Amino acid sequence: MPLAVRRPAVATTLLASATLLVTAFAAPAGAAPAPTAPHPPSKHHFSAAAQSFAGAKTVEQRVAKLEAAMATLPKESTAYNATKLWNSGITGAGSTVATLVSFGDDKVKQVLDTYSRNHGLPPANLEVIQPSGPVPACTDPGVDTATCQGWGGETDLDVTMMHAMAPNAKIVVAATPVAETQGFTGLPEMMHAVDYMTEHKLVDVISMSFGTTEENFPSFDSIKTLDPALDRASKAGITMVASSGDDGPTGGYLYGPGNYPYRVASWPASDPRVTTLGGTQLHLDATGARTKPDDVVNVAENGFSEGAGFSKTYARPSWQNGVKKITGSTMRSFPDISMEGVQGTSQSAPLFAGVLALAVQANHGKLGQINPALYTKLGPQGAKAGIIDVVTGDNSQDGVVGFTAAKGFDVATGWGTLDASVFVPALVKAVR
Repeated sequence: MPLAVRRPAVATTLLASATLLVTAFAAPAGAAPAPTAPHPPSKHHFSAAAQSFAGAKTVEQRVAKLEAAMATLPKESTAYNATKLWNSGITGAGSTVATLVSFGDDKVKQVLDTYSRNHGLPPANLEVIQPSGPVPACTDPGVDTATCQGWGGETDLDVTMMHAMAPNAKIVVAATPVAETQGFTGLPEMMHAVDYMTEHKLVDVISMSFGTTEENFPSFDSIKTLDPALDRASKAGITMVASSGDDGPTGGYLYGPGNYPYRVASWPASDPRVTTLGGTQLHLDATGARTKPDDVVNVAENGFSEGAGFSKTYARPSWQNGVKKITGSTMRSFPDISMEGVQGTSQSAPLFAGVLALAVQANHGKLGQINPALYTKLGPQGAKAGIIDVVTGDNSQDGVVGFTAAKGFDVATGWGTLDASVFVPALVKAVR
C-alpha cells in the first residue's frame, strides 16, 4: 500500500472550482506568510507498492502490479477472522465505504473485478465520483504523470483492501483534481469532497490514506480550518478513519527531501474526529494462521516505521482521559488501533474501513464516531471485545526515538489489533 504520508508533486493546473475551494479553506489572518523565494514542488514518497504502478497503463498491467503487491491479502481475511462473519451473513451488504484520493484510477472497477475473479471474491459494487471538479488524465499538461499513476496505484490498493474485508459493501472512490501534498495543497478539495458525500448521504465510512506533517501548515491553529467538513460528516453519522503515517515518530519537510529531526505528527491522523490506524505486521503460514503474534511495522524489517505520537494541534480528547497516565501528555495521541501495514499504514486504514463496513451492516445503519466506545468500552475489555494486544516492537526512525509497544494501551499501536469476528458485534453493542 502507498505510504500514508506522501509527498507527490503538485499538479500545476488548477480548475476554477478548485481555486474557489482554496479560498474557502484559506489559512486564517495572522498565519505565516507564504515564502517569497521560489521552492521546488513539495513531494511526498509513495510506498514501493504504489510506485510500482508507474507505467502500468492497461488493466492487465495494473492487475499484475496489484497481484505482486497483494500476494498475501486473501490470507488477511482469514487472519482477522472476517470469514467467520461472512459465514454468518455479515459481508458488508447494504453498507457504503469511500476512499478519498487524488486523481483516482479510471480503470479501477475493471482492475478490482479482475483481481476478485482471481481470488474467489464477488464483483465489486463500485462507483467513482469527482465532487471537486473533473479529474485530469495522467498525461494532461501540468500533471506529473508518475505522481498521477502513483495515486492510481493507491486507489487500486485501497479498494482491494476494502473489498477483501467486506466483499458485498459498496465502494465509492472520491477522486479530486489536485494532488494532496504537504501543507494545505490538495486538502481543501478533499474536504469539499467530504462535504459532498455528507450532503448527498452517499457513504457510511470514509477512509483517508494520506497525510501531511502538522509543522508544514502556516500555523498549528490554521489546521483547524479544515475541521468543519469533518465535523459535519461526524454529526451525520459518518465514521472516518485515517492512516497514521509511514515516517515513524517524525515526518517529511514541506520542501526538499528528508524528515524532521524530532517528533512531529501527521494530519488527519492527529485529528480526534478520525479513528487512526497504526501499522502492525502479520506472521502467517500458508493457511493464513498466525505463526507468532503481530508486532509493530519497523525500519529494521520493513524499511520504514508506522507513524505514532502526539499532536501539537489538538488537546487530548475526553475519551482518552482513561489512558492519560500511560501517554503522559495533554495532547491527542495516535494511533487508536492497528492492522496490517507492511505496505504502509495506508494499507491498514482501508482494511479497517472494510471491518467497519461489516459493522455497519450488523448495526443496520451508520456507526458514527467510534472513538469514545473504543476507549471507554472496547479497549479496556481486551480480547473479550475482540481487541488483541500487540506488545512487541517500536517505531523509531531516522534517528528520532519513537514509541514502544507494551501490554495494554500504548502510543505505538493504540489498543493493539483486532479479531473482527468478536470486535464487530462488540462495536455494534457499544455504539447503540
